[in-house]
Amino acid sequence: MKTCVQLLNEFTGIGANPRKLNFTGVGENDVYNISAPFKQGKDLIIAGRVEARDSEHSEIVFFAQQDDNWLPKVGTPTLTLQDPFFTFIGGQLVLGGVEIYQHPSNSATLAWRTVFYKGADIYLLKVFFKGPDGMKDLRLAELADKRIAVVTRPQGEKGGRGKIGYTKINDLSELTIEVVDDAPLLENQFIDDEWGGANELHLLSNGKLGVLGHIASFSEGDVRHYYPMVFLIDPTTGIHTEIELIATRSQFLPGNSKRPDLVDVVFSGGLVRKADGTADLYAGISDAEAHVITIKDPFLKYEN
Repeated sequence: MKTCVQLLNEFTGIGANPRKLNFTGVGENDVYNISAPFKQGKDLIIAGRVEARDSEHSEIVFFAQQDDNWLPKVGTPTLTLQDPFFTFIGGQLVLGGVEIYQHPSNSATLAWRTVFYKGADIYLLKVFFKGPDGMKDLRLAELADKRIAVVTRPQGEKGGRGKIGYTKINDLSELTIEVVDDAPLLENQFIDDEWGGANELHLLSNGKLGVLGHIASFSEGDVRHYYPMVFLIDPTTGIHTEIELIATRSQFLPGNSKRPDLVDVVFSGGLVRKADGTADLYAGISDAEAHVITIKDPFLKYEN
């Protein structure tokens, strides 16, 4: 396994066309940790985390593109969640985010879990599963054989600061807390002082599973460093490739930060792969803004 420092030393990627996304209609609130854009009818939609600069209490708002701006889509629901993501399973939209709530045994702290909705579109979303307490970065994807990949991120006794697990189920009716908790960890991905998680899963043309995620570490003074990364999982065997970085904060435009310790945070939101061999990486920047850069498609080599 490689540390963040080792991965940074090996990183030679180049980003192009960096831009900040403009979100309007939310007052003075920040919009960050966005999803990649996805089509709903005639609209291109981004789900974004919306919150005040001095708060961790957020909502997911659905934004539609209008010229160079993204505006809240009239008539769509607002979800009391953080860090939205989406996929499509069985022809339905599956959308999730992180729910925070008062810790059941310590009223002075908050707890969190991943919540999943599904529906024919963003107007018809209904909750169908809540993940284990204390688990973020829980992701699903429909595989080529129509079974469902389940990528987990336990913390604590099993996962330390956060490690990635993988399992499969036959359909969504089999998704349970026990299935998630029992998913075996992928070996040799993170040293104990660092952590990571999956942000978005891509079914590749060869049936393999491309994982867009993040790897993170602390430096002196508990300053956080988050880096977008990718790796590949063979859905049949669970064998995976090594993590590799695909971007760093310096490749994006300068911008605001929620706090000084979050300046070097790039939270992978989603990847839009393009026919020309490039991909647009959508990301939350410094827990305050949403940016995008164009990079070489990191999954193309796994298909070739």
